[in-house]
Amino acid sequence: DLEVLATSRERRFRLFASLECEGQLFMTPHDFILAVTTDEPKRKCSFKNPFIFLELNEMLKETPPAWKGSSKLFRNLKEKGVISYTEYLFLLCILTKPHAGFKIAFNMFDTDGNEMVDKKEFLVLQEIFRKKNERREAKGDEDKRALLRVQLYGLHASPNNVLKTGELISRSYWDTLRRNTSQALFSDLAERADDITNLVSDTTLLVHFFGKKGKAELNFEDFYRFMDNLQTEVLEIEFLSYSNGMNTISEEDFARILLRYTNVENTAVFLDNVRYNMIEEKGITFDEFRSFFQFLNNLEDFAIALNMYNFASRSIGQDEFKRAVYVATGLKLSPHLVNTIFKIFDVDKDDQLSYKEFIGIMKDRLQRGFRGYKTLQRYPTFKSCLKKELHSR
Repeated sequence: DLEVLATSRERRFRLFASLECEGQLFMTPHDFILAVTTDEPKRKCSFKNPFIFLELNEMLKETPPAWKGSSKLFRNLKEKGVISYTEYLFLLCILTKPHAGFKIAFNMFDTDGNEMVDKKEFLVLQEIFRKKNERREAKGDEDKRALLRVQLYGLHASPNNVLKTGELISRSYWDTLRRNTSQALFSDLAERADDITNLVSDTTLLVHFFGKKGKAELNFEDFYRFMDNLQTEVLEIEFLSYSNGMNTISEEDFARILLRYTNVENTAVFLDNVRYNMIEEKGITFDEFRSFFQFLNNLEDFAIALNMYNFASRSIGQDEFKRAVYVATGLKLSPHLVNTIFKIFDVDKDDQLSYKEFIGIMKDRLQRGFRGYKTLQRYPTFKSCLKKELHSR
């Protein structure tokens, strides 16, 4: 019954979370990695492993400080740690943001402007995430909604309005950080900072950022390293799952990864584009793979640059694509990578990019399936079968 009331993010968190304490659900670092790299948990079970808060110290013993972070942090910790729902939202947010936005993120957390972030400031922004999410709650049985809040935020989460009604009216969690950071808002939250801190137990992220006593402060260098390492770690896991120990993945597997977590119903059309039209198969290296997803995190800026060609009624070939990527992101994609992208999305076989379909599908991929984009396809099965039949002759 709670699935009906839950949002897509809430449902996925509840599906992968394997720990439960006093009714509240938590992910382990391993759960989080599975949630962002696999379609389903390895073990489907409604039972969550119970623990008590007194056991947290033991679970968090191996959490390293921020300055010792690495691109294997979550893989090394495995089951030794806990991640709350609001932290899950924060981590998802990191995975979709460009490196240029990391400084903006840090400044949003640094409410007093001393170029350091302390535990209270971090929790204040997490509270914004929580209230933002509560505003999206579906209407329904109040008892069930209350139970869902317990699972996501715990028995100790305050139901009182921490933010005034109407203060949060942004399109996304990142916009919440970027657009709603007035001094009045932070002053209002700062007055409640001690209450918010007392309501939250230690987690892997809090210990990693602020130490076991919660007294350490986080500087931008360590914050940047954490965000960059997390993006790299998830990309390494996805790449290695297809490389089979090799230095490259096939162009077709690259297409499969791009189309994961999207609502494309008939991926065969795009896979056939690669399978039958790639003249030379070199494989995609990890550096190429990583550079593409760094570009993808700048998709909004790229879409603006690409629109300039549309306004000028100019077709979008590979040279125009590479130039738009460089202008918008500063990244230089390899010619082979760009050619592979065109082979995937060149629906009309005219060596021109199907702009609207590419942008729509990639926005969906960027949000890992939470955006709800639906690509339009007419008679996909018939078209796919017809193409296979023509190629077989």
